[in-house]
Amino acid sequence: MASLKSLFKDTAIYGMSSIVGRFLNYLLVPMYTNVIAASSGGYGIITNIYSYVALLFVILTYGMETTFFRFMNKEGEDARTVYRTILTMVGCTSTLFVALVFLFINPITSWMGYADHPSYVWTMAIVIALDAFQAIPFAYLRYKKRPIKFAALKLLFIAMNIALNLLFFLVLYDPEIGAGYAFYINLACTSTITFFFWKELKEGFRLGKKTFDAEGVAVKSCWIDKALVCRMLSYSWPILVLGIAGILNQTADKILFRNIYTGADADVQLGIYGAAVKIAMIMAMITQAFRYAYEPFVFAGAKDKNSKEMYSKAMSYFIVFTLIAFLMVVGYMDILKYVIGKDYWEGLRVVPIVMAAEIMMGITFNLSFWYKLTDSTLWGAVLSGISCAVLLAVNIIFVPEYGYMACAWGGVAGYGTNMILSYLVGQKKYPVNYHLPSIFVYVVAAAVGFYVINFINGLDLALIIRLLLNTVVIAVFALGMLKVMGFKLVRR
Repeated sequence: MASLKSLFKDTAIYGMSSIVGRFLNYLLVPMYTNVIAASSGGYGIITNIYSYVALLFVILTYGMETTFFRFMNKEGEDARTVYRTILTMVGCTSTLFVALVFLFINPITSWMGYADHPSYVWTMAIVIALDAFQAIPFAYLRYKKRPIKFAALKLLFIAMNIALNLLFFLVLYDPEIGAGYAFYINLACTSTITFFFWKELKEGFRLGKKTFDAEGVAVKSCWIDKALVCRMLSYSWPILVLGIAGILNQTADKILFRNIYTGADADVQLGIYGAAVKIAMIMAMITQAFRYAYEPFVFAGAKDKNSKEMYSKAMSYFIVFTLIAFLMVVGYMDILKYVIGKDYWEGLRVVPIVMAAEIMMGITFNLSFWYKLTDSTLWGAVLSGISCAVLLAVNIIFVPEYGYMACAWGGVAGYGTNMILSYLVGQKKYPVNYHLPSIFVYVVAAAVGFYVINFINGLDLALIIRLLLNTVVIAVFALGMLKVMGFKLVRR
């Protein structure tokens, strides 16, 4: 139980940086969606380019975050050598990526459809490279149990980003630059944060003391351990495939939309969808905060004889709290919709669908640790590849006719497939006694609450009355679920 308390404490701190930070970032969405009219398609461009950014980030980190935790906690491995080697690897590949982008900038921008704005592409290429490199010292902070500095740097980035966005979009705005401000500001903020890692980088690149072989001859220290690189790449390449498949589940619809949607207003429709999804990202904040704390928690506690029971309890807690968040978003949609401009409100119908997909993704993340703990990461790549294929098929087949609604349901189809397959295979390879009957009760109760809230929202009542009734529904669900969980824990 002490381990679970530590998990909750770290989740709260990481969650503060993630949830509060993203909430503050939400303050930018009304600005973007009011300054940049939906009809201009500018927000669609932002949505499209940041989807490429998410995909390329996964490629440039190539599973090294998870590999870092695995090898830092692995017997027989020197932690300092592991850290230094991963820093060097990711730093070199990120630098190479930026060089290639500048070398082939013209064909790249033409292929992406931004030949008139090459600065969008090279600016974000540098941002991606810096983000990928920073991922390793951020992981090091998590490994060293320094959540305060982790959260402080995340919030500093957010504060700088908000301040500069407010300055340039509200005071110094030039329509000729338009969406480009978002990219240039991101570069300035990301570059600044890099300097705050001087201590972690110094620790990482510091060579160890001289060692001697059996004959007393000094063994030369080096920046990178080639044998270790081979072992880590053998472990990480399936995670890379898994990561690519996973991020495509989140971004493929936004990347492909401009090419497969048959209407003439692809950027406009993509902007509406991208803005509405921002509201649903409340669920992504919760899953990300949980992930930051859960990953080092799982690897560090893998040898605990009670670890499987803790994983089962953590799964139940995760599902209950995400379902509470789901009902809160639906119940207070009449307030949350003001996060985006009125031009974008027609996209609000996708919010519950996208949130359901995000919950499935979080459950899949919880289910996925069996293959990471057993070094069977190839299974993760296979399962995510299958789910990605399902998502792509739904998008390619249905987006031309149904537009962004097909994007939302494609996420449910893809994550749902991955969730089911991860559970079925995981129970054979690394069985964990998840409390399925209780989880079923939680989901059914949430579904009832969802339909009751939708019924209330459809009544011809004053806004304050609807919100009060929805609050009662949410409170009844939350208290009921927490009572059930508390009773189970006492009974055990």
